[in-house]
Amino acid sequence: MEVVVDVRQLRYFVEVARVKNFTKAAEALHIAQPAVSMAVKRLEQELELALFNRQDKKVSLTAEGEIFLPHARRILEDLRAAELEMAELKGLSKGEVRIGIPPMISAYFFPDIIRDFKISYPQLRLSVLGEGAWRIQKMIGQGELDMGVVAGGNFPETLEVRRFLREEIVICVPPGHPFAGRRSVTLAEFIREPLVFYKEGYYIREFFLEVLKGAGSAPNIVFETNLFSLVKSLVRNGTGISIFLRMVVAADTDLVAVPFDPPLHLDLLIAWKKDTYLSLANRAFVDFLLQHAAEEWRSHAEQK
Repeated sequence: MEVVVDVRQLRYFVEVARVKNFTKAAEALHIAQPAVSMAVKRLEQELELALFNRQDKKVSLTAEGEIFLPHARRILEDLRAAELEMAELKGLSKGEVRIGIPPMISAYFFPDIIRDFKISYPQLRLSVLGEGAWRIQKMIGQGELDMGVVAGGNFPETLEVRRFLREEIVICVPPGHPFAGRRSVTLAEFIREPLVFYKEGYYIREFFLEVLKGAGSAPNIVFETNLFSLVKSLVRNGTGISIFLRMVVAADTDLVAVPFDPPLHLDLLIAWKKDTYLSLANRAFVDFLLQHAAEEWRSHAEQK
């Protein structure tokens, strides 16, 4: 049986599968909802399979839809890679970089990089999405992002990674806290304190909980949030203490950064999908980021 599938049908199918709603998928695609429903229906007719369960306005993938989804994503990814490569062979000077960056990093490390990259490559479009590191990994795998910033050391084999920064994790306390006058604090001392912590999926939480394995006791978490600005405010008002990357609290005169004993460091890496075509625009960004990070490291080393 020869199956004839329109690329638009695949795009619409993948988007409905992502949001689990035909109306929301149509809004995201900027087209009318009946067009989405009709395209998906034709796709099902061509495949002679039901891809979605449709009950009481709720949409979910059938078993066949679950199997077909990764194939549809792969086809769309390959098509986009082919379009990029063919455009570059024709000497097209335009391109887009779709990158995911955790909010804490994007606010403190990337503004100057984004500015300087745009100055160096004004013809390239840079699209930045703020997500947690785990979500970024997933979006790269699904082709929703070209690359992203991930943290730590455990990554799926499907990702290609390059380290661009190693940053110290420090304890953050208000000036009147007993730790404020200390040169360092042990892990055991820290976890006995009331902690304002990050929600599941936040890279610094996952890294820290991995470090705690084998410590013999659980941290005393009194509040959780994924808003690092709220974490700072709650540390200031005495709700609890927390951890940050040193760069994030370096300019806060009303907060005190205290090192761990022994020191804790987190590796930050730029990642993209292994064995996939990395466009000239994306390669330019990777090279620019790694060069900038190397210059920053040399500058800090000279200052010491």
